Amino acid sequence: MQPASQLFPSISLPDDKFHDHCGVFAVFGHPEAAKLVYLGLYALQHRGQESAGIAVSNGESLICHKEMGHVQEVFNQEVLASLVGPYAIGHTRYSTAGDTVVKNAQPLMVTCQKGQVALGHNGNLVNASSIRRDLESRGDIFQTTSDTEVILHYFARSKHNGLPESMADALDRIEGAYTLVALFKDSIYGIRDPRGFRPLTLGKLDGAYVLASETCAFDLINATPIRDVEPGEMVILDKRGVTSLRFAPPAKPAQCIFEHVYFSRPDSVVFGRSVQDSREQLGRFLAKEHPVDADMVVPVPDSGVPAATGFSEESGIPMKIALIRNHYIGRTFIEPSQAIRDFGVKLKLNPVRSLLEGKRVVLVDDSIIRGTTSRKIVRIVREGGAKEVHMRISCPPTISPCYYGIDTPTRKELIGSTHSVEEIRQYIGADSLGYLSLDNLRKAVGDTDNRFCLACYTANYPTVIQEPLLALRQRD
Repeated sequence: MQPASQLFPSISLPDDKFHDHCGVFAVFGHPEAAKLVYLGLYALQHRGQESAGIAVSNGESLICHKEMGHVQEVFNQEVLASLVGPYAIGHTRYSTAGDTVVKNAQPLMVTCQKGQVALGHNGNLVNASSIRRDLESRGDIFQTTSDTEVILHYFARSKHNGLPESMADALDRIEGAYTLVALFKDSIYGIRDPRGFRPLTLGKLDGAYVLASETCAFDLINATPIRDVEPGEMVILDKRGVTSLRFAPPAKPAQCIFEHVYFSRPDSVVFGRSVQDSREQLGRFLAKEHPVDADMVVPVPDSGVPAATGFSEESGIPMKIALIRNHYIGRTFIEPSQAIRDFGVKLKLNPVRSLLEGKRVVLVDDSIIRGTTSRKIVRIVREGGAKEVHMRISCPPTISPCYYGIDTPTRKELIGSTHSVEEIRQYIGADSLGYLSLDNLRKAVGDTDNRFCLACYTANYPTVIQEPLLALRQRD
């Protein structure tokens, strides 16, 4: 019998959220390195759901396994048993540069005159297009459409003999956001770009060292965080232990504030701060800034829960879980021939009518991107019996695309860039709408010294954006 996925065309559910580029994880010096990386990637699945891969070294040579799909779909016991060696890196991907195909799945692995290397990348290079054109004009042949591959080309081309010097040489040519884990036959490198756009933390497990995009991955394997890899730092893990090298001079910090607003798991510590604490603070400031007379605070699950908790605590309005999320839908096969209004959102969320009936509701969510999903959620809550629906958003209006490893719509698709708050309120059908101010956003995440990138709210980018990227994301 054919599986249902072959009998019916599948329909992707509508998704009105930003997506992060990926998550990286590495283990050095453990006999079951690949299995630990698998678990680490499992914890980082939220950072990318398109593909997953693990590369491992036995001290002499590297092998890699990667496919399209979730971590649990890509790896089974047989595959993991074949990935033998004490050194391993892993990657889970959501594409923001390059096509969604298996050739772009990471880690990318090549063999050159410096030996074998496997590379996993979280971020986006803003000068990758011009670099690629230059390298192709010199005769270089690219195997993928991923921006990550240009790093490997420059690494292989470097006139330096040493691995650290060759890697530093390659990094000197690129611009943008990059958190990297690189595997060689007997070492692992962990690297953050000079502005520190994306997180990377060093930890320890017994006698082994680990690297992860988020500390929640350490919790799963009982690893202990040591410290963040610093912006502009290259951490080398080998038999000598941990060596720290600075490959670039200090630059103005530009940590992605959306890691605390939405991307990272709330049980992670990112950029030295608890994500849960930040999001609850967002909610508290939101309640002060946009108070409302209401009977209950309802989070939009799951990302709105921490901010709703803070809003409830600050306002004294009880929080109720009156929207229930279905966590097991994956991809739907087909919509019934008789169209069901808001079908995609209804598959994900269902109202608890006994709680909502006749109530004044504050809906708390982390962001409004296009506005389409918020409009449907407000309608579902009203149809569930709510008398009033007040929407509160725990960040400012998103007005600009991101070029640093976030999959964002074009500028014209961002409702905050083309409509006023009142126009957005009317569009989504809420009785009132309140966004957190930029000042209170910064206070909530402890940004006292301008360490965060705020470009998605201000359009002030910390790097020069090249024309191809501008044309792609800024279309009117």
